[in-house]
Amino acid sequence: MPAQFVLFDGFDPLDVIAPFEVFSAARAFTDRVTAELVCAEGARQVPSGIPGVALTAAAPLAPDRADLVVVPGAAGRLPGQGAHDGGEEQIPVILGRALTTGLPALLADALAATGTTVATVCGGSLVLSMAGLVHGRHATTHHQGLDLLGAGGVQVTPGRVVDDGDLVTAGGITSGLDLGLYLLERETGPKIALAVEQLFAHERRGVVWRDHGPVPVSPAAGAEQPR
Repeated sequence: MPAQFVLFDGFDPLDVIAPFEVFSAARAFTDRVTAELVCAEGARQVPSGIPGVALTAAAPLAPDRADLVVVPGAAGRLPGQGAHDGGEEQIPVILGRALTTGLPALLADALAATGTTVATVCGGSLVLSMAGLVHGRHATTHHQGLDLLGAGGVQVTPGRVVDDGDLVTAGGITSGLDLGLYLLERETGPKIALAVEQLFAHERRGVVWRDHGPVPVSPAAGAEQPR
């Protein structure tokens, strides 16, 4: 299972590193997975949204040779937070700049490719939404970005991890570990995922949302009225 983890100028480092390390660690237990850092422009050093932190993309993003493409969000400040020390840019500005590169077309190819899953951490789903690639799909993002995600025509689903088939999205920054372990379990089985979970001493949080099963009834609607 070749997995590519996308970098773009201003990305959030933890969004990338958490699931990337899950897949990198899995190679100690199975030869069925590979993990590489990629960028739309090809191999280069890519600055994150945290000053002084950068990662190196080893190859270009190539959906035709990936079974999994993971897209992070951005690190910076949200509108209304005011100026911060360190010269942080606003997150919508960072994401908007990423959309002016070759990234949206490559992500569109990934979503159209049979057998390829596109996954996102935190604001990564906003990249897809702002590019018009996931209209009508079930997805989640950081709780402070849910309104923006919904404005893009996405069916906002407030789960920590939301599985919509070939689109799997995760919420806040720390959900990257949960996403990585879930995808590892989905693709290689629970034994490999459990081995990595134990190695990391991390227990996954929350129920993975999927579009099946009965719709929950409101507790108020099903409660017996007092007499």
